[in-house]
Amino acid sequence: MPPLQEIYDEYELLEGEDRYRLLIDLGRKLEPMPDALKTDATKVRGCSASVWVYPTTVDGRLHFLADSNAAITKGIVALVLSAVQDKPAAEVAKLDIQEALAPFELSSHLSANRTQGVPNMIALVRETAQRIAA
Repeated sequence: MPPLQEIYDEYELLEGEDRYRLLIDLGRKLEPMPDALKTDATKVRGCSASVWVYPTTVDGRLHFLADSNAAITKGIVALVLSAVQDKPAAEVAKLDIQEALAPFELSSHLSANRTQGVPNMIALVRETAQRIAA
């Protein structure tokens, strides 16, 4: 996954459909998530599309596997994860992910249906980071 700032640098140069394409391409860059991990326990609640997020840790760093059955939603998941992927849990626990994503103005460019699950994704990432950092 490219760093969040790198994604934003490209995103801000684009408009409309090109922004959608960027998100879709970003979603395609997610590491494949095995179907066996796509369970009710890993499903993010409140998303209009199905979204699964599975956290792992390596040496105190968070690494997430994720997937969605909707291309743009999968891109949004990838965007959220690009802010936290492979960072120390203690750092992620302190990070204001919503603030980090604010420059993308997702709610202005995407329908409410596409963004309604973002707070739940962020909460899942934050809770995982806090639990592991403790």
